Amino acid sequence: MASQNHLDSLLQKCNSLIHMKQLQAHLITTGKFQFHPSRTKLLELCAISPAGDLSFAGQVFRRIQAPSTNDWNAVLRGLAQSPHPTQAMSWYRTMSRSPQKVDALTCSFALKGCARALAFSEASQIHSQLLRLGFEADVLLLTTLLDVYAKTGDLDAAQKVFDNMHKRDIASWNAMICGLAQGSRPSEAIALFNRMKEEGWRPNEVTVLGALAACSQLGALKQGQIIHDYVVDEKLDTNVIVCNAVIDMYGKCGFVDKAYLVFSNMSCRKSLITWNTMIMAFAMNGDGDKALELLDQMVIDGVHPDAVSYLAALCACNHAGLVEEGVRLFDIMKGSGVKLNVKHYGSVVDLLGRAGRLKEAYDIINSIPMVPDAVLWQTLLGASKTYGNVAMAEMASSKLVEMGSNSCGDFVLLSNVYAAQQRWHDVGRVREAMKDKDVRKVPGFSYTEIDGRIHKFVNGDQSHPNSEEIYAKLDEIKFRIKTYGYTAETNLVLHDIGEEDKENVLNYHSEKLAVAYGLISTRDGTPIQVIKNLRICVDCHAVMKIISNIYNREIIVRDRARFHRFTEGVCSCRDYW
Repeated sequence: MASQNHLDSLLQKCNSLIHMKQLQAHLITTGKFQFHPSRTKLLELCAISPAGDLSFAGQVFRRIQAPSTNDWNAVLRGLAQSPHPTQAMSWYRTMSRSPQKVDALTCSFALKGCARALAFSEASQIHSQLLRLGFEADVLLLTTLLDVYAKTGDLDAAQKVFDNMHKRDIASWNAMICGLAQGSRPSEAIALFNRMKEEGWRPNEVTVLGALAACSQLGALKQGQIIHDYVVDEKLDTNVIVCNAVIDMYGKCGFVDKAYLVFSNMSCRKSLITWNTMIMAFAMNGDGDKALELLDQMVIDGVHPDAVSYLAALCACNHAGLVEEGVRLFDIMKGSGVKLNVKHYGSVVDLLGRAGRLKEAYDIINSIPMVPDAVLWQTLLGASKTYGNVAMAEMASSKLVEMGSNSCGDFVLLSNVYAAQQRWHDVGRVREAMKDKDVRKVPGFSYTEIDGRIHKFVNGDQSHPNSEEIYAKLDEIKFRIKTYGYTAETNLVLHDIGEEDKENVLNYHSEKLAVAYGLISTRDGTPIQVIKNLRICVDCHAVMKIISNIYNREIIVRDRARFHRFTEGVCSCRDYW
């Protein structure tokens, strides 16, 4: 017993690699290295502790004549959390061929390595093995497995593991909710969050982070408010990360005042991320002046802006049309010691391009100290389309071709430039190039939340159960807006077809379908909120302004870049987007 106590004392004092080497030497000289359980503890220290060294752990392991399962696991655990998690899979395969039996911990550590390396194939193999070994009742192991599937993008496999679990713990629910939220199924994440509460579970900080992220993606304000109320009731708002997520949710749902109320009333200390999230919320909602005020305030409060802070503020200038302020901020940033990246240059290029200063934008691209990425040239191409500069558009397009970019947006923007000039031959040439390269246009779609349910529409959609009423409402809208002087922006339609057909194409854009459904599904005066995957087009923007006036409705549209809040015939962007 005395000997064991002595070894335990030595283990507790091992806080450096030198101490670990001394302990190994002690175990060898006393003849206890091959038999003593302290050897495994030593291996764990070498492989896992901050003071350890994985290569030395490997040396220690190779001196063991008959390594136990725990010895193998100690090194495997270290490899799984190392900068090179793929080595954990190699170690696992070697162990599987050794005389020692793989246990549940072995599988768990190997799966954690798979999660970090995004190794789907290896995870599937381990899944098969753990079923053969009879470990399917291990909740921790199955939770790790579904987390791997979710992180590697196979949400169906993750869902299957979750559904087949005989017993679940809070971590199982969290892994599934966060996986759905981070994947392509945020509405399912919200549904699972609600089901979790119905089954008597109490969501924790991790759960609400996943659910709030899903609400942010969908712009699901009502669900987000329910989760926020839960956060306050359970006092989870003492966690700064949770508060940041609530601010982000309100900002991305278009309610920046609610976001700022949470920001102002935080009981916990604001982090740099808190400030950045609030500045970006102002930016997305077009409140450029408030974003710049907040940037100044964070400096007064002793928080040093980082690259993200400046990027958020530049975006705010961009969306609010504060061109000179943005250029001045960019100059300040260059002298601040903060390292500029391609996104900062891209924001300034967009700022100048939106203002029609295409030559200056072009000069910025040619002056940056790193290789310009495709986004910079796409930004210039978009600005060229806005201002009808065919020569600049063709130049930007040729740069994108040189870079091997095959984004459908590149082709569509160039087609737009030609279509606006009615150069249908060139439009056809671009279309043929898209066909040859098998480039498909990303379909436009929009979401709207009605009574807590998310409804999705695509352009020309007729699959909704209320399609007949929606299209009848669109016909009514079409008739009424013409009395207000509306003329369809038919030059936006990239087809050489008749004007009436072009009007019909524009009339059935996904955001118009969503708004029409909102009008027939909610009481008079109720705001209508729409989330769109692409930028709102000029025609839809004009129509939304008129609808907000005719029907006395506030319409909030979040497109790919920012918010548009339409009230009484005016948009919050002041027609600058």
